[in-house]
Amino acid sequence: MSYSNENNQVNQPQGLLFDIVGIAASSDGTNAIISILKKLPKDFPVPILIVKHLASGYKSYFPVIFGYRTLLTVKEAEDGEKIKPSTVYVAAPNYHLLVNAEREISLTQTEKIHLVRPAADVLLKTMAENYRERAIAVILTGADSDGAAGVKAIKEMGGTVIAQDRETAKVFGMPSAAIATGCVDFILPIDRIAEAIENLVNKGAIA
Repeated sequence: MSYSNENNQVNQPQGLLFDIVGIAASSDGTNAIISILKKLPKDFPVPILIVKHLASGYKSYFPVIFGYRTLLTVKEAEDGEKIKPSTVYVAAPNYHLLVNAEREISLTQTEKIHLVRPAADVLLKTMAENYRERAIAVILTGADSDGAAGVKAIKEMGGTVIAQDRETAKVFGMPSAAIATGCVDFILPIDRIAEAIENLVNKGAIA
């Protein structure tokens, strides 16, 4: 189920420098994700895939929560569906979220990574493999180090990585681990990340 009346086209607009954005967050990540999504325009031209950690056995209300705070379409990711521009796909509880070169989502219950499923590393590695330099990874507030291996993969394939800064991340574990890899291109306060993403996609620079 999606939370918008917008009908989006599968084909990407021409002239864009990036094809996909992946966002990862854990502790206090709900507010951080909302801060980004609410600032993006309804015609944001690429899909956004989100991994937000959730304890096993709980139903996810993230698509509803995020959908009320953004003009973008927001939905829980479904196995086999095609990703579309202007749409936010939220990882389903207890499933890793993957995306292939044909722009199709896969959900798997392979082993947990960093004791979590979904794990950011799984998503980001598939983005790196299939979208290479046309992928953007964003690491937000959260404990532990999920996402660090994923951003290394993104960077090795020529993609771009953004991490939330220490001052605005209430739990700096995930951003800190990503930054420690040496693969983060931009360390930004949460209120600048949406603009940075939009500028990268449309202009190839953060300003």
